[in-house]
Amino acid sequence: MKDAVKETPDGVTLDLEISPGAKETAVHGYNPWRRRIEIRLSEKAEKGRANDQLVSFLSNLFGVNSRNVQIIMGMTNSKKSVKILGARAEDILKVLTDK
Repeated sequence: MKDAVKETPDGVTLDLEISPGAKETAVHGYNPWRRRIEIRLSEKAEKGRANDQLVSFLSNLFGVNSRNVQIIMGMTNSKKSVKILGARAEDILKVLTDK
């Protein structure tokens, strides 16, 4: 999972694989071939609803303000990169591995 979490000068970047339209919203695991964290969202990918849910879910999961969660790549794709401003990689990994 460490491959998908990268520390940057202003926070942490996460490489994600998103599955919208799932039964529940949750971190589903890690895909070692794609080197991405898999997240399932209950919202469908319509009119940005899944992206909004992703930002909200990650801000709650990591205990940060939703303004500090930015989708930096893949707005219209299932493969996304998200930046968590002000976070540290070791804290993000601890939350993800405790799930």
